Amino acid sequence: MRRLGFASLISSKPCRERDLVIAMVASRIIAPATKLATTRLWHHSTLGQDFGVVDATEDDLYEAMDWLLAGQDRIQKKLAGRHLCEDGLVLYDLSSSYMEGEHCPLAKIGYSRDEKRGTLQVNYGLMTNDRGCPVAISVFDGNTSDSTTFLPQVKMLRDQFGLRAMVMVGDRGMISNKAINEMRQDTDVDWVTALKTASIRTLIEQKHLQLDLFDERNLLEITSPDFPGERLVACRNLELAKRRAHTREALLLATEDELQKIKVRVANGKLAGKDKIGLAVGKVVNQRKMAKHFALTITEDNFCFIRLVAHIAAEAALDGLYIIRTSVNAERMDSETCVRTYKSLAQVERAFRSLKTMDLKVRPIHHRLENRVRAHIFLCMLAYYVEWHMREAWRELMFADEDQAAKQVRDPVATAKRSTAALKKVHSRALEDGTPTHSFKTLMEELATITRNTCSTPGNTEHNPTFEIITASTAKQKRALELIDNIQM
Repeated sequence: MRRLGFASLISSKPCRERDLVIAMVASRIIAPATKLATTRLWHHSTLGQDFGVVDATEDDLYEAMDWLLAGQDRIQKKLAGRHLCEDGLVLYDLSSSYMEGEHCPLAKIGYSRDEKRGTLQVNYGLMTNDRGCPVAISVFDGNTSDSTTFLPQVKMLRDQFGLRAMVMVGDRGMISNKAINEMRQDTDVDWVTALKTASIRTLIEQKHLQLDLFDERNLLEITSPDFPGERLVACRNLELAKRRAHTREALLLATEDELQKIKVRVANGKLAGKDKIGLAVGKVVNQRKMAKHFALTITEDNFCFIRLVAHIAAEAALDGLYIIRTSVNAERMDSETCVRTYKSLAQVERAFRSLKTMDLKVRPIHHRLENRVRAHIFLCMLAYYVEWHMREAWRELMFADEDQAAKQVRDPVATAKRSTAALKKVHSRALEDGTPTHSFKTLMEELATITRNTCSTPGNTEHNPTFEIITASTAKQKRALELIDNIQM
């Protein structure tokens, strides 16, 4: 955090609130917990002593969170100044986390990415640069749709961060036609996204895209009058097509097995009545989202089903097929780069995984007040900002692929593969020097064995002199700390 100038990022002037915020960020990376548990941690760890916050109470942390939220715009502007550039790429995506309690105004029932149906949740959108380094986070009601959050991010980049030109990258559900129509009015804003399945099917039906063209290549660029002034880059990944076909068939077989059980129950008179049969059938076909692939016949005392073969075949024809949609001209971004740019959204997904489950554990959210929820999520984003730089610095010690430049010359359509060196680390679970390959978590655990001991001279008197000794670092620990010292912002 010192190497990143993190303290000055939070506030240019030292103050008690800044110390508490920095300590909370560090605690979130080391041992994510509730605010009460965090204050207790500080009583028996060096972190509380180093930041001078051992005496902090839970209420102190809440007040520091309120102070932090008041400065969010200022902090995010500094982050944008560090990591965004004029006419550069900006990645944006939305996720959600479930809430504990029922009284937060932000908590609403919506599409749950945590697969917690029927639970209250809050949505938050993360903005990063082209490498996935977080710059800003926005919090929304739990029932807010993806597309309605997009244009406010463009406005934030303009009004708050002072960027004139940019290329926005968002998934197919994020950048809507309405947003594109508005961005068309501004020649300095470009976008990269993808078409939805219905639009792809229309292009095929209108003969703008012929599937047999993929027999010899996996990428081609097409045009359509439905998308004036835009480029459409069509891709076909055969490995992905095979996996989707296999998954679909497995889901169909599992659904048929359950439907057959219902059919037997109806035939044996153990299940009767159109409504009751329909309820049982609905649970089965909706469980795996296979209702669209079956024709169902339900009467008071009979039930039968058949596959919609033609419908299944029509869907299978689109397996592994996706189309990138962009306003960026070919001189600036060729077809391959368009695909790589869209796939870079995976870096935002990695951020969400780290925030939600792997390391920082933003969920479940226990705060009741709206501003506390916003401050909690912003605090977690700041923790990920520090962690992101640590992960980048520690690539050689972890399972991560060090050869990032190779991504720019690999086939952008084919399934991503690690470099030979990275695969060797994964399979052997060891580095070149024979020491274990680490995940972020296990490397942090190894560094945690460095301890600061308070020693005293021999004797039993209370006033014996004391002194501190830090345990000697191992070679792996020394290398990890050296890499941290060489972090580049």
